[in-house]
Amino acid sequence: MNYIVLQDIFYIAVLIGLSIPLGIYINKVMTGQKVFLTPVLAPVERGVYKLMGVAAGEEMNAGKYALSVFLFSGVGFAFLFILLMFQGAFPFNPEGMKGTSWHLAFNTAASFITNTNWQAYSGESTLSYFTQFSGLAVQNFVSAATGIAVLFALIRGFVLKQKKTIGNFWKDLVRAALYILLPLSFVVALLLVSQGVVQTFGPYKDVAMLESGALQTIPLGPAASQIAIKQLGTNGGGFFGMNSAFPLENPTAFSNMIQSLSILLIPAALCVSFGKAVKDSRQGRSIYITMMIFLLAALTAATAGELFAGPLFSQVTASGSMEGKEVVHGVGASSLWAVITTAASNGSVNAMHDSLTPLGGMVSMFLMQLGEIVFGGVGSGLYGMLAFVLLTVFIAGLMVGRMLEYLGEKVEPFDMKMVCLIVLVPPLLTLLGTSAAVSVPGVQSWLTNSGAHGFSEILYAFSSMANNNGSSFGGFRGNTVFTNVLGGMIMLMVRFIPMTAVIFLAGNMAQKKAVAVSEGTLSTSNAIFVGLLIGVILIIGALSFLPALALGLIADFLTIQ
Repeated sequence: MNYIVLQDIFYIAVLIGLSIPLGIYINKVMTGQKVFLTPVLAPVERGVYKLMGVAAGEEMNAGKYALSVFLFSGVGFAFLFILLMFQGAFPFNPEGMKGTSWHLAFNTAASFITNTNWQAYSGESTLSYFTQFSGLAVQNFVSAATGIAVLFALIRGFVLKQKKTIGNFWKDLVRAALYILLPLSFVVALLLVSQGVVQTFGPYKDVAMLESGALQTIPLGPAASQIAIKQLGTNGGGFFGMNSAFPLENPTAFSNMIQSLSILLIPAALCVSFGKAVKDSRQGRSIYITMMIFLLAALTAATAGELFAGPLFSQVTASGSMEGKEVVHGVGASSLWAVITTAASNGSVNAMHDSLTPLGGMVSMFLMQLGEIVFGGVGSGLYGMLAFVLLTVFIAGLMVGRMLEYLGEKVEPFDMKMVCLIVLVPPLLTLLGTSAAVSVPGVQSWLTNSGAHGFSEILYAFSSMANNNGSSFGGFRGNTVFTNVLGGMIMLMVRFIPMTAVIFLAGNMAQKKAVAVSEGTLSTSNAIFVGLLIGVILIIGALSFLPALALGLIADFLTIQ
């Protein structure tokens, strides 16, 4: 128990310590300031613009920025869909993998361009090396970079006054990928390789089992490079089916800590970047504190659930529920990972979530259902939280008679309409998807469990897809025509409807005049506002999902005691 507490304290301390300088660096990169990598990467950046045929200095209004996002994502979707369907015709396929079905290709392409990385397949038995590194890994970079780009478009909306433009999408995209994601991924990949994470183009190996002497096939591949960006970009899609519970993806305690830190590093740093960009570090700090309070509360509850609410066996020395967990990680590291991967829109796992205790599973599910805003995805988590900030300003201002303004700009009806789209689309699609799935005749055949836990497997799956997470309880068979098509459509809608709303919110904010701070201005950086923000988030989450949770994991908890 003491070891687990010390491990969690160490993790939080290192995360905060690394996120502050990284946040300052990201702000400099995205605002066009010189950084230590500028002499090396500036020529490359200019070459990329020339190759793309875009003018990086051209400013875009909200409509053109949104159109650029859609066009870029659409081309990525088409390329990945074709690659998945016809992967057997491409090189770097030593195991002779054939093309996937059309519905699995649709679901996977939708999943990876939306930064969800829901996987209805097992990588080592379905995808070639070429598909993994030229399709999935590329989308891991550019989908994450798109989230960062849209976030900074929104930040410019808060900063700019009486402007009709919010920046250039192509410039934001290239700088996010080139100066932030690529260098960090290179460092993390080297650290993972040093721990034994596989990185090879060689074919799978047959090795003799120590006990029986029978041959077992060991899957290989260029995994370390993809694992680095899957964590840093809050993508989460595993190179192998077992994800980071597989020894070749996550072999040691050190590799586990590196990957755990990578998941929340950029989302946490972006809170610091936000404070620097709006020239008021208190604003970024208040959001950082709000997210950290949620994270610590969830971590405490999940760890307690796995330690004290699971079966205890006197024959083993480790306390708590070890079902579905790797011995090298134990209850503490597995609970920590389960919390951070569902707090962020990451979805990678180092233990099987279907084997979590009801309390541990409910914490993971509820973190997703809050909208992936407890740090959340790179870019998308913070712009989702900023929508909740504006909603809190609106509610609190009406309650106490304060002016409806944030960062010196009035909050008007159009802004609240965009906020409602950002906040309400994910829970709506989660519940609609779940209700549609449970209405399908024969849905029981898709489940490992029955009753309340079986319902939870469905609810978890659609909570994951509708909140850009990608993790799974593991007991739900997702590779069906129904789930692939419906899930793919949900992932596309829940990514691009809120993202479009964010862009037009930014455009509307940028056109406004500055409002002077007065005695009627509501403070958005003190402890009272943090408390109000937490309350609004919990109320929306509870009102949306408490009935569904009561039918699922709450009932599961009450019936197994």
